[in-house]
Amino acid sequence: MHASLDTAGERLAIDCSLPWVMELIAEGANGELRRVEAADPSLRVRIESDRRAFDTRGWELVARGAWRRNGDVVVENPCTSGFDLHLSRTPEGAEFTYRWRPPARDRAVARLLRSRFHLLARATLIQYPALWWAGTRGRAPLHASACAAGATTPLLTAPSGIGRSTLLLAELASGARTTGDNLAVGDGTTVWGLVEPVRVEGGHGRRMPHGRSEVALEDRADSLMPDRIVVLERGRSVSPSLSTCRSEAAVRTLVTSTYMAGELRRYWPFAATLAAATGLGPSHAPITEVASAFAAMLPCFTLALGRNPGGVRLSDLLDNAEVAA
Repeated sequence: MHASLDTAGERLAIDCSLPWVMELIAEGANGELRRVEAADPSLRVRIESDRRAFDTRGWELVARGAWRRNGDVVVENPCTSGFDLHLSRTPEGAEFTYRWRPPARDRAVARLLRSRFHLLARATLIQYPALWWAGTRGRAPLHASACAAGATTPLLTAPSGIGRSTLLLAELASGARTTGDNLAVGDGTTVWGLVEPVRVEGGHGRRMPHGRSEVALEDRADSLMPDRIVVLERGRSVSPSLSTCRSEAAVRTLVTSTYMAGELRRYWPFAATLAAATGLGPSHAPITEVASAFAAMLPCFTLALGRNPGGVRLSDLLDNAEVAA
């Protein structure tokens, strides 16, 4: 089965020999998976039906469960996903080959905690490879969303649970477009979204942690160039309030919310292992540098959502941003 997916500014060519894994990938692709051969992919992802371990005899040990030889890398069970990984370079970019070989414990957990397993598998097979390869191009992962709301294009950032998804959904219902719900990559000028469904309370899709379910994110924008940074926080007043903030404060929130994001908790060792084994890309993602580049050229604001974030329209508030500045 062949498919293609554009995510995080990368084009993935997917070749999957396990139908149940292709269904899992499609479920996490927000309806954007194309069941055709990819044209000019930057990454190839292969899921094989072979259950044998990758042969690492004579390979150099990088760390426990990771080996390298001539630029290729093998990692056992990255992110406790149950899949072993073989990474090799290709003329187009890189090829990630996976085999389903879960230890008995992880196999049992996958059966008992289905939603957790689906999130881990999606991240390991699709999201983390795209994020890591984007890093070789100077882009950094961000826990943020760019949104074309009315006449403005804010880069929205906040720690999880503040109300960013609720704010985005209200805008999308009125015709706005966004790069995504939680994760993106940026280079200081442009934001590329990571494909994934939105997880909200009352959704009709797969049930997820914290009482949320998944829904498709309609008419997602592959990339946007933000014209301001908006830091969201939960205020104490009933009504929302918008005010300017220092660029240093905006950078701090962009960086800290990225490191706090649960979706990226397993990404850091995944990326560090590949960087150590291949010598490709930065040893540490340039999150602070990218956040600082955005803040240096964009006005920065703080939006205190108040006690009822569901009643806020972002575009209405930002129409007055120049006045607040």
